[in-house]
Amino acid sequence: MLVIEVTNAREVVRQRIGPLGGRLIGKVVDAEAQVEKALIQELETAFREFGIEARIFSVDGPQMLGRSHLEIPVQVREERRVTLRNPD
Repeated sequence: MLVIEVTNAREVVRQRIGPLGGRLIGKVVDAEAQVEKALIQELETAFREFGIEARIFSVDGPQMLGRSHLEIPVQVREERRVTLRNPD
């Protein structure tokens, strides 16, 4: 299992939407959710290319505490199932 914590989501969104839009982060734009959504799309494409089936979750709440502890109050924001079979 992989856990990926994006530590600069606000900066990434600020770069993409500019300084004026950066002021909206936290008010209108959820930076973490936007960056996670983009990452999920990229992971889905890469997994399909490698023949990997997976469940990718974007969840709100977990935080890394140092290097050895993960705090997990989980609320699922989005789930994507990657399969190699074509949907009917």
